Amino acid sequence: MDTDIKMSVKATDTKAQYDNKAKQLLGHKIILAHILVNTVAEFKGMNPADVVQYIEGEPHIGSVPVDAGATNIENQEKVIGLNTENSEINEGMIRFDIIFYVRMKDGLSQIIVNVEAQKAEPSSYDILNRAIFYVSRMISSQKGREFIKSNYNDIKRVYSIWVCMNLSQNCMNYIHFTQESVVGTYQWKGDIDLANIVLIGLSEDLPEKEEKYELHRLLGALLSAKLDVNTKLDIIGNEFDIPLESDIRKDVNDMCNLSQGIKEQAYVEGTENGIAIGKQEGITIGKREGIAETIIKMYRKGYEAEQISDILDMEVEKVREIIENE
Repeated sequence: MDTDIKMSVKATDTKAQYDNKAKQLLGHKIILAHILVNTVAEFKGMNPADVVQYIEGEPHIGSVPVDAGATNIENQEKVIGLNTENSEINEGMIRFDIIFYVRMKDGLSQIIVNVEAQKAEPSSYDILNRAIFYVSRMISSQKGREFIKSNYNDIKRVYSIWVCMNLSQNCMNYIHFTQESVVGTYQWKGDIDLANIVLIGLSEDLPEKEEKYELHRLLGALLSAKLDVNTKLDIIGNEFDIPLESDIRKDVNDMCNLSQGIKEQAYVEGTENGIAIGKQEGITIGKREGIAETIIKMYRKGYEAEQISDILDMEVEKVREIIENE
């Protein structure tokens, strides 16, 4: 196999592992609880440790069945979103990073939450458009699972929360429906809060300890490619009182190792590309020097610039320039 192809395959595999590890890390219930406290109104102001209990486990321990393949909950501590495939007619395939059910504090209602991680803001499309597509699918796929026939009042509220790294600033935007009276004052019935999008932007540098940046600091520490494992664990454990159980500690350590592997791979590729470019430039310079030497020899033997130009198939101005700079 060609060396470049081998390196590309290896780099792609490492980056894929890094992406998967980021999803696993975000999928820990205590991390999801921190996200919920900062994004879902019902949980704001609560201690994340108290919110963990509202994140439902597998269908056999929850009260509402989960569509096969929609979510998978492992050992009640980690929610791992599968590459879910909803088979509604005229619906395509959609892949979620993390998707799970949350029981509201009233003990009856539920919401469906999706969390997506992006290494950077996409350049080929607008991330908000993709988020709108995701919440639309999360609602449309409920037909036949959460509600049947025309029982649209049984639709569950959905949240699609996007964590986008490497932005120019730390930010958070909440996108949802609003009702505006254009003619008259009639208020239409219905749940205007069915579809919710939260876009969380993380800057490359970790923000200072400040209440409004609390979630940004936690997520930034978890996903940062700059911080070493001890710094990450110190912030997670001491600042946010998150128990550093073996699985969380392992995921943080694995992410740091994969991040270092990506950096080293980039360095190797850069070095080898630099050498290749250097060699090519050397050949080019050698050719130029060889041609210049030939022109000088021909000129010394009495050839005119026009004759040299014709023989070597070069522009006469370039030939004259070489002769004049001898």
